[in-house]
Amino acid sequence: MAAIQSMTGFASREGEIDGLAFQIDARSVNNRALDVRLRVPQGFERQEAELRKAVAATFRRGSVNLTVSVKRAEVETRFSVNHTQLMTYVDAIAALAESGSVAAPRADGLLALRGVIEAAEGDETVAVPDMMDEARQVLAALEADRLEEGARIRPVLEDQLRAMDRLREAIDAHPERALPAIRARIERQIAEMLSGARALSDERLHQEAALLATRADVREELDRLAAHIAAARALLAEGGAVGRKLDFLSQELNRETNTICAKAPHHAITALGLELKAVVEQLREQVQNLE
Repeated sequence: MAAIQSMTGFASREGEIDGLAFQIDARSVNNRALDVRLRVPQGFERQEAELRKAVAATFRRGSVNLTVSVKRAEVETRFSVNHTQLMTYVDAIAALAESGSVAAPRADGLLALRGVIEAAEGDETVAVPDMMDEARQVLAALEADRLEEGARIRPVLEDQLRAMDRLREAIDAHPERALPAIRARIERQIAEMLSGARALSDERLHQEAALLATRADVREELDRLAAHIAAARALLAEGGAVGRKLDFLSQELNRETNTICAKAPHHAITALGLELKAVVEQLREQVQNLE
């Protein structure tokens, strides 16, 4: 039995690449189509198209938010000598020393002058290839999380389909659906029409009898319910991105259930129909979470 996937999930990954600490978060919620939203750091903009392709290759539906953030990790500060600034000071001091204005400078004095010693600036450029690999791993983790949620939803859907089958069978087996009961209701309704003040022609009487017979039975609706339930089970077994199809089937199940409730010849059948309608609605709520 192939897996089904929820559209709800979360995955996160953090680490360090070349002195850059990174964190990648991926969140997914329900959506009718695939909606990809990215937040990436400076230096990663050119990879947005590649990243969108990676998301589209992994998911079919859902609103997917992917955030990549980086900052320089705490490392030992490095220093460098600004030789240009140093030589400027040396030339100026040498000119003063020749005139006898100042003594010759010492090395430690020169290095202490402003601008001679500089802290090396950190490079915040993202290590693109490595970061793309990390992002793909996060997407794989998000997919795994969505699959786990789908695995939790599957037995719920299977229980709901079994409940629909039981209710459908209960309606089908109800005594008020038996042929004698249907015949008795039609005869009673025809007798009521014949007892009216206005006489009915034979042709009109046959039309009314045919209409009453049509309204008295829900055989077609029950057969279609059975077919829709079987189709839903087949989709669950097929797996993959079946959310849209199951949502459509839930609408068809609801339509047939409404018709059964409207045509129900007895309040007990109406009660079963309403219970069936509640289960169908629960199924529809669940399948809207599926990819």
